[in-house]
Amino acid sequence: MCLVCGADNQFGLQARFYELEAETPGGGAAPAAGRELLGVFTLREEHQSYPGRLHGGISSAILDETIGRAITIAHPGTWGVTAELTLRYRKPLPPTGEVRAVGRITRDTRRLFEGTGEILLEDGSVAVEASGKYLKMDLGEITDDDFDQREWFADPREAPEEIDL
Repeated sequence: MCLVCGADNQFGLQARFYELEAETPGGGAAPAAGRELLGVFTLREEHQSYPGRLHGGISSAILDETIGRAITIAHPGTWGVTAELTLRYRKPLPPTGEVRAVGRITRDTRRLFEGTGEILLEDGSVAVEASGKYLKMDLGEITDDDFDQREWFADPREAPEEIDL
């Protein structure tokens, strides 16, 4: 029932996440720490603030989740718990339809990581950008043992045919 990623939450954003392919300047795949995570979110009328505009808190949740999950590329099984998040709102977002966000890790230490991300409009321009600091934690440290991991990990929905930014 997560507001951001819960596939069964009818009022949620029903996010899907995809690791983007990246190449090094000399060719070949980039190391995991240099890769980006794409989040695809479904916006609904219930997510608006002023008429015709997505609520800023929803934008914040989108970027928080995308940046916080990006750590799983380099450290599978590790999750980010937000310590600090800063946003800059550049353009309004419509409150309905599909929106895409990209997150990446910019600094990775033993206990913490830092990352940045953007929500992109259809024309590729940046609507909202964020930077954050996160604690690295195992899922068992975040929630009870009876947590149903299928809600976070298994997503039966198909990937979009094209993942263009």
